[in-house]
Order: sequence, then structure tokens, then C-alpha cells
Amino acid sequence: MDNVRGRPSTTAATVGHMTKWEYATVPLLVHATKQILDTWGEDGWELVQVVPGPNNPEQLVAYLKRERQA
Repeated sequence: MDNVRGRPSTTAATVGHMTKWEYATVPLLVHATKQILDTWGEDGWELVQVVPGPNNPEQLVAYLKRERQA
């Protein structure tokens, strides 16, 4: 049954599972960005965000995540 906001109500089946993630921070080389991201993607990593580096805004840093294996 839906609640008043139109979202499904929580059931016992959905309460017990919470996905656990592991994260990686990866510097991106401008000339090899696609290759770097493709390599991490083949290992199951999902790109979350790309931001400027803390010490050099021209150096990009990728934040990635993947589901942690039990």
C-alpha cells in the first residue's frame, strides 16, 4: 500500500537490507581520462563525481564506488 506521499510504505522485506559500499579516490590524467575510468569500470567501480584536486584545480580527481562483497 502507498503512503500519502505516493511512495511505497516500508515492509519487513526492505528494512533488513542496506547496501554497503567501498569507495576509491583516483587522480585523473587529462590525456588518459577515458582509459582510467574504463579500467576502473571494468573492475565494477561506478563513477560518482569528478572534482578539481585540492592542491591544483587543473588536476581532476574522480570519486568512485562499488558494492562491497560480503
